[in-house]
Amino acid sequence: MEYDRYTSGMDAEALLYERVADRVADWITRGVLRAGDRVPSVRKLSRQEGVSVATVVQAFQQLEVRGLIEARPQSGHYVRTPRARANIPEPRAPRTTHAAARPSVAHLVAKVYGAARDPRLVNLGSAIPSPELLPAERILKITATVARQVGRLAVSYDPPPGCAALRRQIARRAVDVGSAIPADEIVTTVGAMEALHLALRAVARAGDTVAVESPAYYGLLQLIESLGIRAIEIPAHPGSGMDLDALEVALDTTKIAAVMAIPSFSNPLGSRMSNDGKRRLVSLLAARAIPLIEDDVYGDLPFPGAAPPGEDERPRPAKAFDRDGSVILCSSFSKTIAPGYRVGWIAGGRHHETIEALKFAQTIATPSLQQLAIAEFIEGGGYDHHLRQLRRKLAAQVAQMREAIGEHFPEGTRVSSPTGGFVLWIELPAGSAIDLHARALAEGISIAPGPIFSARSRFASYFRVSCGAPWSGRVEAAVEKLGAIARSLGRHGRG
Repeated sequence: MEYDRYTSGMDAEALLYERVADRVADWITRGVLRAGDRVPSVRKLSRQEGVSVATVVQAFQQLEVRGLIEARPQSGHYVRTPRARANIPEPRAPRTTHAAARPSVAHLVAKVYGAARDPRLVNLGSAIPSPELLPAERILKITATVARQVGRLAVSYDPPPGCAALRRQIARRAVDVGSAIPADEIVTTVGAMEALHLALRAVARAGDTVAVESPAYYGLLQLIESLGIRAIEIPAHPGSGMDLDALEVALDTTKIAAVMAIPSFSNPLGSRMSNDGKRRLVSLLAARAIPLIEDDVYGDLPFPGAAPPGEDERPRPAKAFDRDGSVILCSSFSKTIAPGYRVGWIAGGRHHETIEALKFAQTIATPSLQQLAIAEFIEGGGYDHHLRQLRRKLAAQVAQMREAIGEHFPEGTRVSSPTGGFVLWIELPAGSAIDLHARALAEGISIAPGPIFSARSRFASYFRVSCGAPWSGRVEAAVEKLGAIARSLGRHGRG
């Protein structure tokens, strides 16, 4: 088969684009280029620096991530003018509660996803990367080539554990982040949600209690709700994630069947738990024989240069600290390659056999052709190359969204400051996020209101926005409109 192969020559190219980026950054630092000035064009810099146009494009992408320049459609790149109130504080963590509750979020979640289907809306409510950011043409070409190569295998069942070629690639990548997961212990799934569903069914039953982060991804809460399970909420902090002291108290006072968490770039906070925190989390649970269900769907999306001192850019999953198979690791390629392909995976540890049986009973198999295409894309080096570009773009989009919120929203607004992923968690100084959601929909804008991120309908004045679409005038106008609505709601609430 013919696929793009990326070699060590790309590393040399990376050094070149960093050199160009540093040169332009130096011009800005020394005042040679000032706020609002137009940066020399891609082709002009290409000639001046003796590098390819592609290298300059990569340099500009890095400068956007650093917040030094911005692209203006049909005009070029300009030195960014700092927005007002860029240094806004992060949202406050919730208070600890020791009472478990049955989540009831399905109705409001349906409204959020219903809005996502309307192409007329500016969709800031669903955490889905824009097709413009994904390797759509390349993966479609690979898919077509694979289909011709394998023939009828492409339309045949691929029963658990799933595509061997893909599981080998997942296992190889796991080693790179400190997790030695044999390919035979991986089961491919229909997206990460099926993986999480299988994990929860393997370790908990209706009436059991599981611990979740607070705020928690509403998909997890909806899953817990559908299985008749109760949730106890553990406060999470925007920087460090789940409060492990609060978790330890809950473990000592409540019978908990499992803990569900997103340690690397949680949704909606975007928090990154440290390696020490992950080590402690795994140890706390292993000592009590309680499984950890780890969602690592955002783990491949760290922002360049944002890793804490002493840690790798790509976070190690909590699974890397697992010594007895008590961590069930779930992920997918929906946030990085192709949401519509619905290819995920689960490494079940000591629960592997149960999970494999549940997988067969639940969906029989994961689509064959999509698995084979993604396996080839990874093996050919396309995935790593794509991730480098995607991380830079997402970092720039998150920075632009955060600054725009700081400019357009009322005084006292708090916004998370993630170092990976592509969502922001926002706390309003006054007003209801449900009211904001309703009025925003009337204006053609979708957001995700805070109460759907809690089993107890907390976070009445919080909401989440997605930064998965490239920054544009349409997106900025939507943020400006949201800010105006938020100011109006705040005045009404105080009046």
